[in-house]
Amino acid sequence: MKLLRYGPYGAERPALLDNDGIVRDLSGILDDISPRTLHPDNLMAMRAIDPAALPRVDHSVRLGTPWSGIRTIVAIGLNYHDHAKEANLPVPSEPIMFTKWHGSITGPNDGISIPPSCTKVDWEVELAIVIGKQARRVSEQEALQYVAGYTLANDVSERSYQLERSGGQWSKGKGFDTFGPLGPYLVTSDEIDDPQQLELWLDVNGKRMQSGHTCNMIFSCAKLVSYCSHVMTLEAGDVILTGTPHGVGMGMDPPQYLGVGDVVTLGGTGLGVQRQIVDQG
Repeated sequence: MKLLRYGPYGAERPALLDNDGIVRDLSGILDDISPRTLHPDNLMAMRAIDPAALPRVDHSVRLGTPWSGIRTIVAIGLNYHDHAKEANLPVPSEPIMFTKWHGSITGPNDGISIPPSCTKVDWEVELAIVIGKQARRVSEQEALQYVAGYTLANDVSERSYQLERSGGQWSKGKGFDTFGPLGPYLVTSDEIDDPQQLELWLDVNGKRMQSGHTCNMIFSCAKLVSYCSHVMTLEAGDVILTGTPHGVGMGMDPPQYLGVGDVVTLGGTGLGVQRQIVDQG
């Protein structure tokens, strides 16, 4: 299934995307797509729903984050060999973890707002893992059993706050409001046979900047879920951003960063497409 939420910010309604690309309203069945919805048993029950029996939703409607109740946003840094190389940083021996603040989360097509103090705003297309049930110290072999599905993410990053004004940590440059678009939908794990076989891409103003493949991750999705679950208890609705491939603005010569009016478009195999217009926050 492809689950999503639509409508005005703060008043989103649950929906799914049918096989013909039509958004179908789920509000007659669910109040919301919440962490409880993401439990494997509940997702299994939802697969019995006939999408054709659900009301159609106008395609022009705003899309919100695909699920509500996000508690924790864990992000992984330098998880592609080519990105570590372009950043001129060593390949990590263990996953580099940081967090994005809850206020950074937006819908897939909401704008990216640049605060006045930010001068080096960068893009990062990523695969995001969505947890479906509590995971605490799970093995790598069992880890994907705890995954509800996957979605697309743009880990928008302000490089001066991340690296020059960081105080020794990255979250400061990652957590500004609007710096965490998610969606357009959550693809349940039964529709993705292998999360290490997905292409990712990102364009700025129609020019291809990033083109990568999840097979080039340093740490696999299963490894990341297991590793994070040994650091913290993961709960349903938590999200793990798995890192970005090469092609970020910081790695270019000279570096290129986002400005007001720029249009960022990104997508991935089976994950849909996001589109953000940059504005002044």
